[in-house]
Amino acid sequence: MKTFFRLLRFATPIENFAVPFFITSILGVIFGLLNFTLLIPVFELLFNQTSEFGAKAPQVAPVFDFSLSYFKDVFYYHFQAVIDSAGKVGALKMVCAIIVASVILSNLFKYLSMRVIENFRLVIITRIRNSIFKKLTDIDIQYFSSQRKGDLISRFMTDVITIQDSIIRSMQVILREPITIILNFAVLFAISVQLTLFALVLIPISGILITTIVKRLKKHATAAQESQGALVSSIEESLSGVKIIKSFNAESYMQKKFSEVNMHASRIHRRLARRVLLASPVSEMLGVITVAALLFYGGTLILAEGSELQGAEFIGYIIIFSQIIPPAKAFSEAFGNISQGISAGERVFQLLDAPENITNSTRAINKNSFSNSIEVKNVSFSYGSKKVLNKISFAVDKGNTVALVGPSGGGKTTLMDMFPRFMDPGSGKLLIDDIDIKDILMTDLRALMGIVNQESVLFNDTIFNNIAFGRSVSEKEVHEAAKIANAHEFILSSEHGYQTNIGDRGMKLSGGQKQRICIARAVLSNPPILLLDEATSALDTKSEKLVQQALQKLMQNRTSIVIAHRLSTIKEADRIIVIDGGQIVEEGKHHELMDNQGLYKKLVDMQTFSS
Repeated sequence: MKTFFRLLRFATPIENFAVPFFITSILGVIFGLLNFTLLIPVFELLFNQTSEFGAKAPQVAPVFDFSLSYFKDVFYYHFQAVIDSAGKVGALKMVCAIIVASVILSNLFKYLSMRVIENFRLVIITRIRNSIFKKLTDIDIQYFSSQRKGDLISRFMTDVITIQDSIIRSMQVILREPITIILNFAVLFAISVQLTLFALVLIPISGILITTIVKRLKKHATAAQESQGALVSSIEESLSGVKIIKSFNAESYMQKKFSEVNMHASRIHRRLARRVLLASPVSEMLGVITVAALLFYGGTLILAEGSELQGAEFIGYIIIFSQIIPPAKAFSEAFGNISQGISAGERVFQLLDAPENITNSTRAINKNSFSNSIEVKNVSFSYGSKKVLNKISFAVDKGNTVALVGPSGGGKTTLMDMFPRFMDPGSGKLLIDDIDIKDILMTDLRALMGIVNQESVLFNDTIFNNIAFGRSVSEKEVHEAAKIANAHEFILSSEHGYQTNIGDRGMKLSGGQKQRICIARAVLSNPPILLLDEATSALDTKSEKLVQQALQKLMQNRTSIVIAHRLSTIKEADRIIVIDGGQIVEEGKHHELMDNQGLYKKLVDMQTFSS
């Protein structure tokens, strides 16, 4: 139940919902119960039990006492007065009028209680989704390398919907139905203590059987949520790689793979559904058995001589007791549904409780400028047992351009990701102006850097919003940034200019156009430090030339660290560092490295330089 109560914390202060729900629920139950209680005097009138009825009516108005007997005496006192003045038909009219009024009030308060619980549901779900999204955007990038994107989406969407459907909707049952059962039993005790005690002996037997069914639900519910995550993950991977699937004629393979995942999920959900569906008919069957036993036992009490229980009261008793069965049944079903919701909640909290390894230190300071140099000191890093970087050291003076080159898998991108603290080194330090970057607030650190990656990451929005991206800037500033990035002309020729929507991941743009939008975004932030990770490697020759011109404008008067596979683009770098197997094997200017006849010369010889 720990997960259950953690979910409730999302609705704090919970008294804002609990108090009005409790009040409206009680009033709804009381007026609903009044409808059936009033049937007893109606039956007494119809069965002509005048003598018995007259004996129940007090001769003087009862003195106030907050008890069921007081309200019963008040009713019979006034009811007898109506019979004496207007006859039985007049009394019948009065009872019918009260029943109609109580039905209206009962449903009014039920409606108000449902409104409260609906607000309660929406507050919890909205806050859970906000918390998940905040966690996903705050957590360090390394976390995503060990997670399937589809499974994270499943937790964000499917699991939250399960929480909504099973736990939150069941809250209405759990909070209201006990009130209904308690108040109904209070009236039943007032009618016949002996018969109600007999009923209370039977009910626990039903509860034990239903609890046995519910206990087995949680295991199947957890498996069902996990299978749903695998299903979403399979769909997401297939949609992302649809071109590759078609290129390799792998449609049948992927369809078969998805069918296996889908069938596995179907089997688990089928087992879960069998147990969930079993709770309802079992509880209904036990309820009917209980009523039948009460009919028999109550009948023997009425037939016995000197019995205080009369026929009209017994009929009213059975009707009121029958009203306990639906809330008891709903109560048992709710516990079955809660098992599913708790399983979904546990998966959500696994994400929310995931440790954030990269955070601001307690001594982190503000830093809004870059003055002297960037230094990498003895940096090492490993993925598990695999060493990726081994004691890397170099410095970059302000205004200089340093290029990182070398074979793929050498650790260049891993090192680049350490500057904005997407990941931290296993050992060693990175310093800016002799300050460890771990001692700088991450928001300030990243504000000092403009990043352009090989993959052009754009969002399903307008060109203007993709360039501005989270900043409040003028149209003129966006236009100037686009001009520097050689993007202004093609943007103006687009359907709606800067307000053109570029589609999911910028699919409406070419590779070169997407990259120039990314460069314009970096230009607009006006960072003193640039991190360029193979920004032109995925482009054709014409697009590369335009992007390279844009990058040269961007790099003017800035400190740049560049990863490049096309070595022609970094010939003019102030220093070139060659990394192989996680170590620096060469460094120097282009002509110096060419004279060394080392790895750099081999890499250059493998490529054809353009003029």
